[in-house]
Amino acid sequence: MAEFGDDPNRYRDAKSRKNYAGTSPITKASGTKTKVLARHARNDRLTDALQQWAFSSMRGSPGARAYYDAMRARKIGHQAALRQLANRHVGILHGCLKTRTHYNEDTAWPDRNSAAA
Repeated sequence: MAEFGDDPNRYRDAKSRKNYAGTSPITKASGTKTKVLARHARNDRLTDALQQWAFSSMRGSPGARAYYDAMRARKIGHQAALRQLANRHVGILHGCLKTRTHYNEDTAWPDRNSAAA
């Protein structure tokens, strides 16, 4: 949290927070080819913390584990799946800070609950 800063208006939206964190992908397209790459210009301390958060969350959060497993089922590599999970966590964090609400597993991972029903 300290790496994001304490100004609640610093980030206009979740995308700008994800860009700063370095978790959002860069898409390059030219003609018929499209590449999705990881960001290299980023806050390394924050990126490392988010990687650890994503990895650790798979033990305590069924929603995070299901999301990671879904990424792996799509033949996405371990690091890329962790980066996508971290990206999702940053979006969830931004929503919690914006609405001033506590984290709720059911709200954070609604697709997991609709799939189970």
